[in-house]
This record gives sequence, structure tokens and C-alpha cells, in this order.
Amino acid sequence: MQQKADHQVPVLVVGGSLVGLSMSLFLGRLGVRHLLVERHSGTSVHPRGRGNNVRTMELFRGAGVEPGIKEAASLLADNHGILQTPSLVGDAGEWLFKEIDPGGGLARFSPTGWCLCSQNDLEPVLVKGARALGGDLRYFHELESFAQDPEGVTAYVRDRDSDRMYTVRADYLVAADGPRSPVRGRLGIGQDGPGDLFANVSVTFRSKLLADIVGDRRFICCYLTDPGGDGALLPVDNKENWVFHAPWHPEHGETLEEFTEERLQRHIRHAVGAPDLDVEITGKASWRAAERVAERYAADRVFLAGDSAHEMSPTGAFGSNTGIQDAHNLAWKLAAVLGGWAGPGLLGTYDTERRPVAVATSARASARSVEHSHPGFAPAPGIGGGKRGGILNVVLGYRYPEGAVVGADPDRPVVPDALRLTGEPGSRAPHLWLRRAGERISTLDLYERSPVLLCDAGSAAGAGWHAAARRVAGTDGVPLEAYRIGAGADAGLTYDTEGDDWAAAHGVTADGAVLVRPDGFVAWRASGTVRDQETGLREALAEVLHRG
Repeated sequence: MQQKADHQVPVLVVGGSLVGLSMSLFLGRLGVRHLLVERHSGTSVHPRGRGNNVRTMELFRGAGVEPGIKEAASLLADNHGILQTPSLVGDAGEWLFKEIDPGGGLARFSPTGWCLCSQNDLEPVLVKGARALGGDLRYFHELESFAQDPEGVTAYVRDRDSDRMYTVRADYLVAADGPRSPVRGRLGIGQDGPGDLFANVSVTFRSKLLADIVGDRRFICCYLTDPGGDGALLPVDNKENWVFHAPWHPEHGETLEEFTEERLQRHIRHAVGAPDLDVEITGKASWRAAERVAERYAADRVFLAGDSAHEMSPTGAFGSNTGIQDAHNLAWKLAAVLGGWAGPGLLGTYDTERRPVAVATSARASARSVEHSHPGFAPAPGIGGGKRGGILNVVLGYRYPEGAVVGADPDRPVVPDALRLTGEPGSRAPHLWLRRAGERISTLDLYERSPVLLCDAGSAAGAGWHAAARRVAGTDGVPLEAYRIGAGADAGLTYDTEGDDWAAAHGVTADGAVLVRPDGFVAWRASGTVRDQETGLREALAEVLHRG
């Protein structure tokens, strides 16, 4: 029996930072009513969490906010690479990498690319997008407690401005409330992993002279390695606003109070190599890098996402991106269950799919910190010893060996050694440019609100698959879309580039079909002729959506 409450919504989101706002945006796109509460009075004021990888930008493209993000990121559009040097005076040092996408090879795999947008610039774009879709976002409202029962969650929220308490009744609660997650604590969910890695004091400052010293070196980040002034320098506008991460060693008894304005000014001048540099400190905040993953991502009707579920070393910006992708994975599953076209067991696949990704990715983040000799990080033996090399296999190539998929190989690694986007079940579906009614679109633009079946426009089997999909959608209550790709009058989608072959790209023959989930991951594929197409498709959907 539902208890009386001041507000009733299908989903309550706790936490209004990047992951919570992304969850609100994705739920809004799927038409799921929700309420978001955030204990702080507004969005982030600190320029952090700036690296948005290509997979995250694909999700923001699908959610319609990519143009706004690129506009907000325009000041840093020409910044690339990571520089490591003893100081910025002179020509010493080396580029750990100079270009994010050298040669433009990423265009083969994605319709978008990396975007350097600081959290304080990105969050307002997400707020605007979420509110435009009807999201009820309440800042300076704090979750005090919650209770679950078989039918839902009752939450007690305090308006910090008026000190008024009110109740929210929700079918589900999503906790995106940070690394010290009160929700995770109340659920008694522990964490696995090495724990704290290193600590920094992040300083924002103004300097008009620093731009002349930096010159034309447009880096994302510069690791300054002089032992007397090591740290990381990040541009905010390439002109006079900057961020510096100074190593902090609480394990040696060092306190935050020791980081006075005078000390920080001396440290920055020493690090840069310019003793007379103008340095006006405008803010500081401490943070700790850690490698931890929650033992489980859900307890009945409550789910963890983002930093409440996992913490990662900042090198590579894997943490925030993994959290945003958590939200995307969970959003479509909540929408499917709340919409009645999937069984509640689908929600159990959130933990099955996303937790192994976090375990593998957090290990890769620590390894990358070791590779880059991140200032302040002196790893203990065994930390950061994971597989190294490129990061596209981590960013785009991660896969779900188990979960809401049929036919995935459970013995293959979650993060492969090399990038393989060949349409295998459990992997992100390949990108191809197509034409729909004259408009150029990516295959990835087809996936958001419903499962999609891809089949061929030039074969009798393709016609059979398309007809089977329409019958299943008409009788089973699943909002299944179907597209025939190729040439001819029956093609709903045609090729933009001569020589492309959707079937080969997805690992099937022209007689086959591919079922793609709303999040763009391949759920199932029939590689060749299937005698009873409708039965095969219906059985695959039932298994993927847990409709048994």
C-alpha cells in the first residue's frame, strides 16, 4: 500500500551534479517524470571534470545538447594533449600526447568526438536541457532519509532555504550523491579496491602574464615536475584564468590549513619557473583520488550511479564519463519497466553490466596515472599495473558479456585489448553514415527511445524481418522500430558513402538481422537465414527485456 506523500513521481534522483543531471536529461528524453534534489544551492562553480570522451558526447548528441556543450566549450576548443615539463620557462619537457585524435581517425568510429568542457560550464547546459523536458530540479534541497517497501520508496527531503520537510513517494530512487554517498551508507553497501591513491589541493587563480609564458602550447593539462613545485596546470580560458593542482600529503600529517595563499603563490611561481609571476588566488578546494567500486549497484528499488558507485583516478577523465554512461544505461531500463514493456528483472542487469565496466575502467585509470607520472602519485606495488596502451578500447570498446543481451561471449574481457566494433552482442553498435529522407544521420542516431531491428532492403529475408518486427510491435506491446537499409524502393535508410555495407559492419549476412537496444548496444543478432523470423525475434526480445 502506498503511503501518503507530498509528491509522487516514478523516479527520485538524489544529487544534481554531472551524473544526476545527465540522469534527469535522459529520463526526460524518455518521457519519465522525475524529481531531482541537490543539497548545494546551485551547479558547480569550480572548473573541474572537463574531459568528455567520445562515448559521452555520443550520448549528449542523442539527447540534443551537443551543440550547447560545444558552445560552452568554445574557449578550450583548440586545446589538445598533455605536456610534461620541469617548468614552463624555455623549451624543456615532452608531450605525453599532443593530439587527442591525430589524423582524424576517430571519424571512422563515431559521428562526434572528444570535447573539453569544464564542469562549471557543462552543468548549466544540462540543467537547461533537463528543465526544457519538464525535469523538476530542486537545488538546496537535501535528502534526510528514505525507506523502501515492496511497492516503492518514501523519501524525506528538507528544503534548506525554508527548513521545511516534505515527503516524496517514488517507484525508484537513483543515488548520484557522490563518493561519500549517504544513500550508499544507509544501504550498508561496502566498496572494493585499493582505496585512496593521492590527494591534491585544487587552486583557481588569475594571472595575466602566464599566457605569455605558455605561448602557443595549447594543452589540456601540463604536469610540472620540479620537485620543489610539482603539480598540474590547467587552462580555463587560455588568457588569465587557470587551475593548479598542488599535491597534498595528509598521510604525512600535512593539513589543509598549511596551504595558505602565500604558500600556494610561491608553489605556483616555482612550478611555472617564473619567480615574479602575478598570481591572484581566487579559490581552493581539496580532493582525493581513489580507486573503489561499490560491492553492488542496487538494493531493491534504490540504485547507485556515478561516484556513489565508483571512484577512479582522474587521469583520462574516466570517472565522470563512466558515471554519465551509468545514467544512460539505467535510464532506458527504468523507462522500459515503468512503461510496462519490460519485466522488472531488466533492472537487475544494471549491476550485471555496469559494475564490471567500472572495475575494469578504474584499473585502467590508475594505470594511466602511473604511465603519466601524475604529480603526487607514488603508487604502492600492484596499483596501476593493469594493461596499458590506447584508450579507445576503454572508451568505445567496453562490452557487456552478460546482462540484457543474447549471444554474448561470457569469456571475453569487458575491456578488450584492441578496439572491435563489429556488431557483437553486448558491444556498442557500429557507426555508419546513412541517409533518411535526404537527411544525413548516423546509425547511432536511430537508438534512444526503443529497441531497433536492422535488416536488409535488398533481400527477401530483409522483407521478412521487417514484417516480423511490425507484427511483434503490434501484438507484444514493445515499441520496436525496424529499418531496412540499402537501395531500392523498400529502403528506409540508404548509404551516404558508396561501398558501405551495414550487414558486414554488424557481422551478419544480408539475410540476417541485428537487434539494438535503446542505449545503442547490440542485444542480439541473427547472422543468416532464420526459418521462423517472428518466433526468433520474439524470443530474443523476451530474453533481453526479461519478459518471461
